[in-house]
Formats: sequence, C-alpha cells, structure tokens
Amino acid sequence: MTQDFTHWDDNGRSRMVDITAKEPTVRRAWAAAFLRMAPDVIRHLQTRTLPKGEPLEVARVAGIMAAKRTAELIPLCHPLALTFADVQLEVTPAGIEIRSEVACREGTGVEMEALTAATVAGLTLYDMAKAMDKSMTLENIRLLEKEGGRSGHYRREDKDSVDRAPGT
Repeated sequence: MTQDFTHWDDNGRSRMVDITAKEPTVRRAWAAAFLRMAPDVIRHLQTRTLPKGEPLEVARVAGIMAAKRTAELIPLCHPLALTFADVQLEVTPAGIEIRSEVACREGTGVEMEALTAATVAGLTLYDMAKAMDKSMTLENIRLLEKEGGRSGHYRREDKDSVDRAPGT
C-alpha cells in the first residue's frame, strides 16, 4: 500500500505543502487547554494578589500574540493572515480552563494557530504563578472544532467531555 505524505518530497525530505492553487476560504478553529493548580493559587488569582500581578489578561494577550506567530514556532506551518483571534480564561475550582478561537480567509486551516494560542496562554499563566506552585500541570490541550477547507467541519465528540466551541 502506497501512502502519500504531504510534508515529504519524493526523496523523503521535509517540505512545506504547496497551497498556491488552493482558493482562499473562511477557516475557523477552536481549541482548549487546562492549567491545573493548587487551590491557594486559584484564591490568589481570584483576589488578584499573585506576586507577578494580574496574569489572566497577560495570558489572554500572550495567546493572541502566539496565534499570530505560529508559523515561526511550528516547522512547515504556513504563515496566515489571521482575521480574528481570541482567548478566554475561566477560573474553576481545579485551575484555569483556556479556550481559543482563531479565524482567517486562507488556503489552509487555523487549527495549529488555535492550539498554539491555548497552549501559550497556559504557559504564560504557569510562568506568572510558578513562584507559588511549581507543580502546576498544563494538560488536555485539544482541538474542539474547526470549520472550512476541503476536509470540512470537525467537532470533537468525546464521551467524557462536554467541550464545545463557544456558542455551539
């Protein structure tokens, strides 16, 4: 059985996929991650008394900035002109639920940008709270949903998860 690998050339070398002939279409993706932390850190987040200040807004902006720079971080990822990027953070009893949404009108999807946004937001929160809890865990990084492109619509359907893109 012969398999075509899109990111390898005929000699087995890595390459960027040629999307030159693909028509730009609207692409949108939602991703999420979770930063698990000690209850004491959560209390300090809620009362805005962490030593490094107010990390939620800093993490939100860091996630948006990271989405815009994904092609610089992920080899062979196409640079995209994003038309929208947002990160939402929700404090829960166990940590911070991080959700991202990214959109563009391009010839390739924005899943990596959405995943990068959620991940970097989580890493930023870790950095800002690590003085209080070095045992925090960034976990469950996942694509929730994507729209557009040749492969069509995808929505995560975990039995144990109620995660959905915002508004769905």
